[in-house]
Amino acid sequence: MATFIVAITGASGAIYAQNMLRALNKLNHNVFLTVTEPGLKVVREELSWELPALDDPAFGERVKTYLDWNEKSVLKYFDYRDIGAPIASGSTRTDGMIIIPCTVSTVSGIAVGASRNLVERVADIMLKEHRPLVVVPRETPFNRVHLKNMLELSQMGVHIVPAAPAFYHKPQTIDDLVDFIVGKVLDLLNIEHNLFQRWQGVSSD
Repeated sequence: MATFIVAITGASGAIYAQNMLRALNKLNHNVFLTVTEPGLKVVREELSWELPALDDPAFGERVKTYLDWNEKSVLKYFDYRDIGAPIASGSTRTDGMIIIPCTVSTVSGIAVGASRNLVERVADIMLKEHRPLVVVPRETPFNRVHLKNMLELSQMGVHIVPAAPAFYHKPQTIDDLVDFIVGKVLDLLNIEHNLFQRWQGVSSD
């Protein structure tokens, strides 16, 4: 059992975060969760989750109800404005961070070390402690600034996983497409899963 930080920011694609959380829970991994204000708006709009304000003590428990959370693992929520949270320190041991979906604004903030909120601060910790950091940008098309910032992160060792699913596994549902990206993130974190059928090569028949 490992512990991962999951951050949800304001890019479209809240379903990626939903399926990531469900996958980590199913695999019995602990999650430290933080959600930005724009991220909350997108979750409410795209998933129709009726969630309280981010500073409401019941926020984390409400999220768990929408995920049908298996209590074999822990989900602990931290307000993104709380820069004094335990995860804001490198002394808190975690196994990596996933920002899903990730806005290009967040990519920019991480690239320049802004640490404007808990999401960017924890990402900075992952970099300085040499722990895995995966960002899932959900924007299209990318402009030159977006690409430059992603290159900067890549050169620092950050895994960039654009929300661009493949089709060789013959997806039948939206979840099939989403789970392909979730599975690619889990691969980068060395987490075994069966979220999609892996490429078997082209038949010679």
